[in-house]
Amino acid sequence: MSGLVEGRVYLAADDGATGCVLATALVSAAGFRVVGQADPETLAAEEWAALPVAARERALAWQRHIREIETGLPGGPGSGGAPRLEYDPRRFTLAEREHAKAAELAALGWRGVSRVTVQRMRLNYHRQGLLALVDGRSLRRRAGTGRADERVVAAVLEALRLCRGRRATTVKQIIERAEQIVAQRHGRGRVKLPARASMYRLVKALSDPAEPPGSPARTATGRWRASGAPPALRPAERVQVATAALGVPVVGEDGLAVAVSVTAAVDGATGCVLAAVVHDRQAVPVQLPVLLAEMAVPCVVRPGWREMLRAAHESLPGRLMGVEARLEAAAVRPVAVPETLVFDPATAAAGSWLLSVCESLGVSLEAVSARQEGRAVAETVRRLAGLFTRHAAAVAAAVAAAARPAGPGGDGPGQPPGVLGMLHLQDVLDEWITAVWHTRLQETLRHPLMPGAVLCPREMWQVLLGAAGVLPLPLGARHFAELLPARRHAVTEAGVRLGRRRYDAACLDEHRGRSCPTTDDGRWEVHHHPYDVRQVHIRLPDGELHPLAWTDSAHSLRPLDATVRQRTAQTVAARTHPAGDQPASAGEGSGAAQWHAQTEAVLRAGPLERGPGVAEVSVQGHRVSQEVPYWPVWDAKAEARQW
Repeated sequence: MSGLVEGRVYLAADDGATGCVLATALVSAAGFRVVGQADPETLAAEEWAALPVAARERALAWQRHIREIETGLPGGPGSGGAPRLEYDPRRFTLAEREHAKAAELAALGWRGVSRVTVQRMRLNYHRQGLLALVDGRSLRRRAGTGRADERVVAAVLEALRLCRGRRATTVKQIIERAEQIVAQRHGRGRVKLPARASMYRLVKALSDPAEPPGSPARTATGRWRASGAPPALRPAERVQVATAALGVPVVGEDGLAVAVSVTAAVDGATGCVLAAVVHDRQAVPVQLPVLLAEMAVPCVVRPGWREMLRAAHESLPGRLMGVEARLEAAAVRPVAVPETLVFDPATAAAGSWLLSVCESLGVSLEAVSARQEGRAVAETVRRLAGLFTRHAAAVAAAVAAAARPAGPGGDGPGQPPGVLGMLHLQDVLDEWITAVWHTRLQETLRHPLMPGAVLCPREMWQVLLGAAGVLPLPLGARHFAELLPARRHAVTEAGVRLGRRRYDAACLDEHRGRSCPTTDDGRWEVHHHPYDVRQVHIRLPDGELHPLAWTDSAHSLRPLDATVRQRTAQTVAARTHPAGDQPASAGEGSGAAQWHAQTEAVLRAGPLERGPGVAEVSVQGHRVSQEVPYWPVWDAKAEARQW
């Protein structure tokens, strides 16, 4: 590497050959490695939560003691306070402080703690992180077969296969068949067989729960298988999280209009939006690990992201960029692991697991109130929400026009606004940030000695990246799924059910209907994106997280879907607020009028914070007609032209 200029890395070979490549493309390449630095290991949330409470508390206690040995403060540098005399780094050496800590722990009743033990725990902590401080007996994975010999396990599996589907088969017969198989393969008396009670437990653990011994064989009958803070001078030095309300109604999963907000992570030095998610206005606080995954992992390396982008891009009209242009723009969109992540505890949540992950990645967490030091970024996010509301209203109007049949009654002031779902709005937001916000000149991005030169966030990112000479490294694809929230679910013949949706993949074929061998309750660890239902991963016995496909993800591409979705929302709105409940004119009982009334009520229930572009936008720019109900005649030829 010979230089870094405006996000491009210049390379020079030993023979004098030179080359230039985008920094984002370089660090996300499969063969890229940082010499002399190991790939950061993050603590899995499910693994941490599965530990006993006593083991977690003891590990956190060791962490505080190690910090006090090294820095003099249990909370680490910058936590405030003065170090105790025996742990003052200016007076005593590291070995003396370790001796003092061993004596203190022995006085507190800790058994077998010497200076060597304290030193070993401290070194292990720096090599492996918080997990190295956990008692090893708590980390032992539970195996479904216990300590049985692998040859006996193979024989039991073979006996279960041979006896599959026989109604008269008993567990005793399976055990006898397994013993015969062991004797034939390895010789009689060569393999020590477990006790009969252990064999019963082994057969129970290895048999299919949906097909126990003595049950008929199953057959496939369906298609289931298929502000006061110091200024930031470098990119990603200080990234702040803020939330603002959006002035556009969105149809929820129940078909009713819901008020939504946007939570964004804004880089303090460049104004770039590193991550932004759309969510229900009532769903606060936002989960901070999801934002960290969004801002630290490039989109282009996430499994299945290109396919999801192409599908979402084709399902909505009024696009700002073509699909190929979006793929190119996503490759150069700023992504980085922040040095300091600033958040408001009222709008973003951080737990003990996230603290450990941030410590392993070198991320400092700073909890501040938006009223104290976060006013500038909060105002930036409110401005972003106001400008995006205008664009979302235009997209919703284009959706309504595309779903409206042509002919008499096809246009008019009594038509309802377009129906946007949460996934559609999230995709439109990602496109708008890349195409508009990152290329829009901002008054705050000026150099003090050049006040007449106004830059956009993308240009400021390139300027500071070249000036700093340091490239903030992103994370790999495997870290994205690890940072997502985890749940426990069963794997059935239909796949995984999550929120009335079904997820399936070929990697589940050998695990359908079976219990997880590494968990106590037999359910499987599933990581899901709480703000994007398309992104779900499952941890299989190999220890890796595998992506699962949403089986109905192609529904938005089917013909007539825009019209069906819009009329469904009108029907639900009319059912929720029947016309007979209150006096109304002849047109107020229609689905269009009920949808307008419902969206107006949603926006009045959650008033928007004033910001540029919010107060001027009405509900999609439509008004309800009291005379003409919205029930046009469906025109097949006009609908076919939209395919």
